[in-house]
Parts: sequence; C-alpha cells; structure tokens
Amino acid sequence: MKFGYNTNGFAFHELDQALEIISTLGYRSVALTLDTHHLNPFADDLEGRCEAMRRRLEDLKLGCVVETGSRFLLDPWRKHQPTLLSENFEGRERRIRFLARSIDIAERLGSDVVSLWSGQPDDEASTEILWERLVTGLEDVTRYADEHNVRIAFEPEPGMFIDTMASYHELLDRFDHPRLGLTLDLGHVHCLESDPIPDVISEWRDRIWNIHIEDMRKGVHEHLMFGDGEIDFPPVLRALDEIEYSGGVHVELSRHAHMAPQIARESLAFLTSLNN
Repeated sequence: MKFGYNTNGFAFHELDQALEIISTLGYRSVALTLDTHHLNPFADDLEGRCEAMRRRLEDLKLGCVVETGSRFLLDPWRKHQPTLLSENFEGRERRIRFLARSIDIAERLGSDVVSLWSGQPDDEASTEILWERLVTGLEDVTRYADEHNVRIAFEPEPGMFIDTMASYHELLDRFDHPRLGLTLDLGHVHCLESDPIPDVISEWRDRIWNIHIEDMRKGVHEHLMFGDGEIDFPPVLRALDEIEYSGGVHVELSRHAHMAPQIARESLAFLTSLNN
C-alpha cells in the first residue's frame, strides 16, 4: 500500500504547493480532488495543464487517483449538486459530462482510477426512479471509462443514496460492470457498518481500488484526526497487507485544511508508526 493525502485537505493552498508538501512529507500517492483552483476541469487549456501536472506528479514520485467530490464546482449555490440522481435531466447530464471530463483528466495524468459517489436526490422521487437514474448514469460513465481504460471506484457515503455496503451490493445486483469497483472509506465503514473493518476489507478485496482513511466514531459522520475517534488501526492495516492491497491509502481530512501541513505531517507519522 502507498500512503497518500487528499487535496481537499489543502483547500487553502495552490495545488502545486499542496503536492510539493505532500511529497516532501513522504507520501507516495495523492487523491486529487478536482476543484475551482485544483486543476479545474472547466478552465482553459485543459490538455496542456494536464500534461504539466503529469510531469509534476512524476517529478514528485506521486501516484494519483482522481476524486470528484468537490463541493461547489458544478453549482455555486448547492453543495454536491447536481448529481446522478437529480430530478432535472440536464442536471444529471452535467454531472455525467463532468465525470467524463474527470476520466479524460485521469487518462492524461497516467491515473487509471476515478472515484465518485451517488450523491443525493433533490426531489421526492420513488426509490425505483432513483435507482433508474443512477444505473442509467453509471451506464454512460462506465461506457466512457471503458473507452479510455480508466476504472471507476464507487464510494458509499453516509447521507447519500448509496451509503452502506449493503446498498453498494444492491447496486452491483442492478448494474455490475468490470470497470466498476469500490472506494472504501474506512471511517465510513466504522460509522455505519456492523462488521469490523478488517472483515469488510477481506470480503470486498477484489473490488477495492481506492482507500480513504481517517478516524471516526460510531454513528457520527465526522472525519477526525487519528486518535480522536474509535478506530483500532493496526488490524485495519494488517488486513490491507493480507489482501496485498497495492493502491493508495489516502488521508481525508478536508475540514482540517486550515492547518493542512501540520495535520498531514502528524497523519503520516501516525500511519507509518503502525506499519513498521
């Protein structure tokens, strides 16, 4: 495994500054959350900026996963909207176009993973209609991903339509695709699942393409610094070793961005102390 950091935890830094700090501290991977000032996918000269970013990542010896969870990139008024579940067809199409552009960016950066989630609906549609919207959107996204040799790592997220491993399992029952894998947020597992995190890791070993890590308390979706929650991390890291997971294990502490360098340093020290 490669310890990494999510750039949403460096919201007050320019992207190049964030990457340099992340690399200098000793991380070997980055979860690059596309955002207004972090490789904005709608800015001019995307191809040229991606090529420069690819060279920068290579120079810094950072692997990369492309994350699509920015809060207000698509709508400055509504957090995380529109989604694949939105009532308005054009809103859903806007999300799909953004995800397609994220796949383009991943390909140009030399990354083969784009991480996404279902989002929340913005109307009172029935559960079946929501499933239809989600599956239809994912059909388009995975088709495009297949054309560009990029994998889609789907993240169950508390408070969203797909929130638990059970709902993720139902998603696969309704729509399974070789390009559709799993972003496993270990804090989310502790927050919502009854099974221990190592058991979930073992069960889903063949689908895990991306890992988020932070501390958390049962039933409370709040990303915490290591040691401020309840997770017993040594068995978790052992479980990742046992399944021979070789991807990024990305610290996700977006609400600690006001002290990002300190938090990133302390987080890596904590993780490496357990992994020695």
